[in-house]
Amino acid sequence: MAPKLKNLARELSKRGPHRVLRGDLALAGQPGVVYTPESGFNLPAVAFAHGWMTGADHYRNTLEHLASWGIVVAAPNSERGPVPSHLGLATDLRATLDICVGVRLGPGQISVQPDRVAFAGHGMGAGAAVLAAAQRDVTAVAALFPAPTAPKAEKYAPKITVPGLIVAGADIDTMNSNAKALTEAWGGESVLRAVDGATDSGLTEGRRLLGALGIGGSERKTQQVTRALLTGFLLYELTNDKKYAAFADAEAHIPRTTVVDPQEINTDAGFQGLIPHI
Repeated sequence: MAPKLKNLARELSKRGPHRVLRGDLALAGQPGVVYTPESGFNLPAVAFAHGWMTGADHYRNTLEHLASWGIVVAAPNSERGPVPSHLGLATDLRATLDICVGVRLGPGQISVQPDRVAFAGHGMGAGAAVLAAAQRDVTAVAALFPAPTAPKAEKYAPKITVPGLIVAGADIDTMNSNAKALTEAWGGESVLRAVDGATDSGLTEGRRLLGALGIGGSERKTQQVTRALLTGFLLYELTNDKKYAAFADAEAHIPRTTVVDPQEINTDAGFQGLIPHI
């Protein structure tokens, strides 16, 4: 691996140079939060959907991280119960992005460029991001540790012709992960990356109700690697900064990750036979 890319990945795993502001989306009629750089016009933006039985507060550091790198990021705080509507979350995700584009943010010193926007999400939120992108034009989509949704996100993925980043843990093709199916169905170019040693719930921050039962838990290394992958991907796709092109390149070797060809996954043996790139 080129030292330059290794250093860039390490840099992107840390907070960026911008001071971050926080706002309440409820003021615009949508429960949720928005994080922005302190100032800037025609900024890129991403609407981020949370996972099952969580909310935007469980991704605060990740959302702040993106904003510190110059990206407006907003997250709806709906569908947080045990039986959520995935279509409902996708609808709220689209509304959240429309607010970012249509409303002057902060003290009037922040605006979003309408053609530099993306959807992203974690778990069921990754599926909601796909459902939303099938119904609204965006520049890119990131599905982080995607979980099955109803309707199935992979049935909508062929409609998405913009670049996609799919991030997974060791379990890529299981009852709890549809990362393989999403990648195979994607209508445009997509990259599937597995994060070394990650579990599907590791991106969630802080304590969760299910954590008390021993199910899942916050993983600092998973969060660092995933934030670097997501930040680099968005900076390249939304700003066309060639410096970050490797984060959308299936041939690039990024630390603590493995690029996965979904056609080579043995659904019986799982993902154990693949060797991570160091």
